[in-house]
Amino acid sequence: MIFQQTFRFVLFYNKRFTMTIHKEGKETLTYSFIFFCLINLLLFYIHIGAFFTFLCISVILYLFLISFFRKPSRIFEGKDNFQIMAPADGKVVVIEEIFEEEFLKTTCKMVSVFMSPLNVHVNWYPCKSTVKHFKYHPGKYLVAWHPKSSTENERTTVVLQTERGDILLRQVAGALARRIVCYANEGDVVNGGDEMGFIKFGSRVDIYLPLTAKIEVTLDQKVTGKETLMAVL
Repeated sequence: MIFQQTFRFVLFYNKRFTMTIHKEGKETLTYSFIFFCLINLLLFYIHIGAFFTFLCISVILYLFLISFFRKPSRIFEGKDNFQIMAPADGKVVVIEEIFEEEFLKTTCKMVSVFMSPLNVHVNWYPCKSTVKHFKYHPGKYLVAWHPKSSTENERTTVVLQTERGDILLRQVAGALARRIVCYANEGDVVNGGDEMGFIKFGSRVDIYLPLTAKIEVTLDQKVTGKETLMAVL
């Protein structure tokens, strides 16, 4: 592939932390690269001052895109099937008891993780389980922290059957997000740390847990996908 070296952008911070470009970003990066090259080439012949200005802007924007579509290589830290690990990077913005009316039809403990545009936007399964239910919902694009975003925004619902009951994950699009990708299929047997999907440009992930679950995170805590313990069933 002509831009393969760009897509295989790798950062080495230490032995256990490497990054590559996620497959969901390859098309965006390809077309963005072509667009920036064409605009810069045109400006080079029209106005040299504008060319250097836009060249700097396009480099910064392209580096941001590369950063946004980064895919970290991490080890899943869950020690048993009863530990619920973070499904995404971000900040815990909601911890509350709420009635889940779409599928579980019961009161649950909900924990929400908000992903800013600077966070990794890959989503992972939080534990070993079986996909019991999946549904995609088109919707609005309210800011991800809006109270109604979980029920009115574009979103997916994934119900996981575990040894200690069902849990529900909901990918919620934010004000900038315009595409949610989810790889879940009903009947899939998944391991903790397997990829569940990807959300583009700002979003949140809600986890609905049984009332008996012990929450291990606090409000405003920053969590790391696959590594931070969210709850114990």
